[in-house]
Amino acid sequence: MPRFAANLTMLFNELPFLERFQAAAEAGFHGVEYLFPYGYDKYELADRLERWQLTQVLHNLPAGDWAAGERGIAILPGRVSEFQHGLFQAIDYAIKLGCRQVNCLAGIAPQGIETARLHETLVNNLRFAAHELAQEGIALLVEPINTRDMPGFFLSSTAQGLKLLDDVDSTNVFLQYDVYHMQVMEGDLARTIESNLDRIGHIQIADNPGRNEPGTGEINFPFLYRHLDAIGYAGWVGCEYKPARETREGLSWLPATTLAA
Repeated sequence: MPRFAANLTMLFNELPFLERFQAAAEAGFHGVEYLFPYGYDKYELADRLERWQLTQVLHNLPAGDWAAGERGIAILPGRVSEFQHGLFQAIDYAIKLGCRQVNCLAGIAPQGIETARLHETLVNNLRFAAHELAQEGIALLVEPINTRDMPGFFLSSTAQGLKLLDDVDSTNVFLQYDVYHMQVMEGDLARTIESNLDRIGHIQIADNPGRNEPGTGEINFPFLYRHLDAIGYAGWVGCEYKPARETREGLSWLPATTLAA
């Protein structure tokens, strides 16, 4: 079975954020991820990880004004300095938290700027980020997201993501493959993962429709887990779903034996 990490942005929302680390550990998880650490003191987060013997699997680069609807700034030509500042903030947190990979959200395409210019900005930002992160042994991920939930998101398919990796041309940038987003956009999950295994740095899961627990929708997760084992996927699988009810009740989909690191 794969190694599963609790996404603390999505899971255990019945608790304050800093209490979710304990809840994840007590539920049997050995890894955690979440969208952004920047609203919390890095030493406090590191203490939670150490206290509960958890691995920090992933967090995102700063993504602009999230509350105002921004979902990344890496494509925006006028905000390169802000992107670079956020990158160094992400590196600072990742080093303290022992996090070996960070994800970049490309952003929602604005009106009035040519697609080619947005793409060029994204490529240049990712090249810069991949180089800086490599100096610290941290991998850069980039994630395609479905345009039903996030209309206008610039990066929305596996093929587009792979083309982006080709254009960046760095050995330190990989796809973050979110099963839920890619089921919405294209399906063919098992073959796509297998065909691009060496270019996928992290996998996340949720069922479709609803983005709830595995087993609540159309995706055959038991098959997918066996497939990941069979093809030799060695990374973590982030549980980035919306619990339909209380988080711990919803974990009945996951046998306890599969949680071991």
